[in-house]
Amino acid sequence: MEPGYQETPGVIDAIVGYAGGSEPNPTYELVSSGKTKYRETVRVIYDPEQISYGELLDIFRQQIDPTDPGGQFSDRGYQYTTAIFYHDVDQYNKAKASIKSRERSGMYDKPIVTELVHYTNFYPAEDYHQDFYKHSAETYQQYKK
Repeated sequence: MEPGYQETPGVIDAIVGYAGGSEPNPTYELVSSGKTKYRETVRVIYDPEQISYGELLDIFRQQIDPTDPGGQFSDRGYQYTTAIFYHDVDQYNKAKASIKSRERSGMYDKPIVTELVHYTNFYPAEDYHQDFYKHSAETYQQYKK
């Protein structure tokens, strides 16, 4: 998810991490085990004068399969399912409208299962996960295929 955001004008940073669970200071090992309610996530810091929340939602949708209830691509389990963590009513309404618009578009032959979740917490992932697509470019390209 990082490159899609980090390479976009108006995005200040995209930080890989974990959101939605209750255990303090989760680790990759804990989250990837599937034994928590955390999802692997990306926190996007952006300048709303340069890019809108709606445009950020478009970037998100271009990188996921919103109809897969079991995870994303080869990553399986709850921790890899799609969600939009909203901060306020305005974000919720925009995200909901975005999903409804996609549902009406007819572009998917299965229902959209991306959840809307009220933001409660975020923990940055370990350093070796940040900018993975840069530091492990070969592995990232194989995974992307």
